[in-house]
Amino acid sequence: MGIITPPKPSSFDRTLQSARSTMMFSEVVRLAIDSFRASKTRFLLTMLGMVIGSASIILVATLGSTGKEYAIDQLNSIGPNKIELQYGGGTITGPDGTSTEDNFTLDDMQAVNDRIPGIVASSPMLEYPDNVSLGGGVTKMTMLLGVSPEYRKIRGLIVLSGRFFDEYDSSAREKVAVIVEPFAQELYGSSEAAVGKSISIKGIPFTIIGVFKESIPTYGQSEISEHTMLVPYPVLRYFKGTNSLKEIFFMMRDSSMVESSKDSILKIIRSRHYSNSIYTAQTLTGIIDSMRKIADMLEIVLILGAGITLIVSGVGIMNSMLANVQARIREIGIRKALGATSREIRLQFLTESVFISLSGGLIGTILGLSLPLGLRMFTPFKIPISPWSPVIALSTSVFVGVLFGTIPANRAARLDPVETLKYE
Repeated sequence: MGIITPPKPSSFDRTLQSARSTMMFSEVVRLAIDSFRASKTRFLLTMLGMVIGSASIILVATLGSTGKEYAIDQLNSIGPNKIELQYGGGTITGPDGTSTEDNFTLDDMQAVNDRIPGIVASSPMLEYPDNVSLGGGVTKMTMLLGVSPEYRKIRGLIVLSGRFFDEYDSSAREKVAVIVEPFAQELYGSSEAAVGKSISIKGIPFTIIGVFKESIPTYGQSEISEHTMLVPYPVLRYFKGTNSLKEIFFMMRDSSMVESSKDSILKIIRSRHYSNSIYTAQTLTGIIDSMRKIADMLEIVLILGAGITLIVSGVGIMNSMLANVQARIREIGIRKALGATSREIRLQFLTESVFISLSGGLIGTILGLSLPLGLRMFTPFKIPISPWSPVIALSTSVFVGVLFGTIPANRAARLDPVETLKYE
């Protein structure tokens, strides 16, 4: 007796069998792609909002990172490794009952240099306000600062013309000065014209050998003002007639050493002075950390602002999908009549919604990254790119697709197959 071969199922039978069985996710994706091909224009216009929103998130995050790095670099140019030691108060009472300030001395600075590892530069600072003579009976109120040659390195000063005084000028007590840029322009019209000119201090002529400026404007919030003149410390000590100091500057080899070294320096200084004297040490570490936190918060706020565009785009996706459900009522009815479950109908339309939003998010992410990457490749500007911005953009795109695709998907899943087959 021969074996009877069963007839091959027809195309209709295969379709019916597929509809009655649980659909694979790959089939759902294929249906979503087919739906996209059938209505390219509508889906592309719907996707456009997601493209703009995702690109905005990338660009806003890039601008935020750029602004943060610029602000921190500006602060770093003042001197992230700098420790500024200041005298805050306290007196010494002599045998005759007179009181004198318990200021720093050069011996204090030397003791710190000898005992604290990692110090690469140090400078004392004497302040001496005085009316300097410019010749012809003209005088100008000026703040004289007596510092060491290392002060330029510690403070990150920029010499615009001429030069800064060196160790030879300091040890030889040369009568030379370096003046700040606004002062040079006020007196001589330009930085170049000031070099070589002579200024008289207490009847002693000083030669201007250079003009400088701070790395970034501090607008009078530092020891340098618009009428500041720097001279070698030994020279100004002669005018003031004292070894007392109210400020000492130190520069550490690495910024990571600043905070621990600050505490050690204060401990050494306090051990060498009276207990009621007050000394403080200022660094930029706390300011830079605060700036980073503020910049991070601003960046988050800007990204959230850009994310509103994606929410608006999500409303567009929901409207488009609702129209899509309305246009495909008969298709939904046929699929349900063939055995498709509400879950499969819901998954199909939800997948289409996510497909639109994720495709728009991917295109927007590529466009958003292309601008900063292009600037990095073809210009000298090293624009920072946040590694989290593409992740945020794509994750938000998926979330928007799911959130705003749920209502159309649920509406399609709840349709009555009998009523849908009657729909004209």
